[in-house]
Amino acid sequence: MTNFNLVLNHLYCMKAIYIMPFIFFFLSCNDNDNGETTNEGETANDVTIPLSVYQKIYKTTSDIYIDGGFVYISTNGVPDHKSPYFLGTEWENEQYTGYDGSNPFVTNFNLNPNRISALSLTFKIPIRPRKGNGNNPTRMGEIGVSLNGVPFYNQYAGMNQPLTREVNSFDQYNGHPAPMGPGQENGRNGRYHYHMEPFWLTQNHGKDGLIGFLLDGFPVYGPQESGRTINSSDLDEYHGHSHATSDFPEGIYHYHTTADDPYLNGSGYYGTPGTVSQ
Repeated sequence: MTNFNLVLNHLYCMKAIYIMPFIFFFLSCNDNDNGETTNEGETANDVTIPLSVYQKIYKTTSDIYIDGGFVYISTNGVPDHKSPYFLGTEWENEQYTGYDGSNPFVTNFNLNPNRISALSLTFKIPIRPRKGNGNNPTRMGEIGVSLNGVPFYNQYAGMNQPLTREVNSFDQYNGHPAPMGPGQENGRNGRYHYHMEPFWLTQNHGKDGLIGFLLDGFPVYGPQESGRTINSSDLDEYHGHSHATSDFPEGIYHYHTTADDPYLNGSGYYGTPGTVSQ
């Protein structure tokens, strides 16, 4: 090999040494085509949820509006379907019906002492939801809002007790009222909510349809997807996954309801939650 060829070979090797780390870095930083998160903890699909999607929440007490990066949704929490828990309320004549035995989770229905009351709830939810730091546990009480303005609660009956302790008090649409506060089971006032699939909504909007949002801004869908029923084993620790939906064709992280524990939400919020005031 001539001296000229030796020089050329040396330069080629040096170029490879310097270029390869940049190729590795480029590939590592762009491995996002599976819908996972970026280094900044943002969803791969950088989604700003439009007002038109939030306006699918049809039972509110005022107009839904966006301000300063948040959407504001005000509801009274009164369901638009009938329930045994309207007994003795101002809506009894129009909305009361006895339990009809149709809830597959209920083995021995037991009407709890609380009754549906009108609340004053305002949900403040981020319109650009992002993956959180993994340390955002759900609270007792409202963790999100469904399309008919009824709040979502987490998978616990209270003080981290399993729902099996109170599932027999769920009505035919899978909701029931909690007391207004500790020790306030007075037979009059209660906070109606869903811990699990809201049957009224999935009957009317489809088992695979959008049924609401959690406080972190990520949407909640019913228990079916692409023609099959979803189980908790199909989802991550927060009870969701990322891909395209009918409402978000570019893809978004979303939760699903399932028939098995934890039913709606797992180990806290996937994102950083907003707030609910009352």
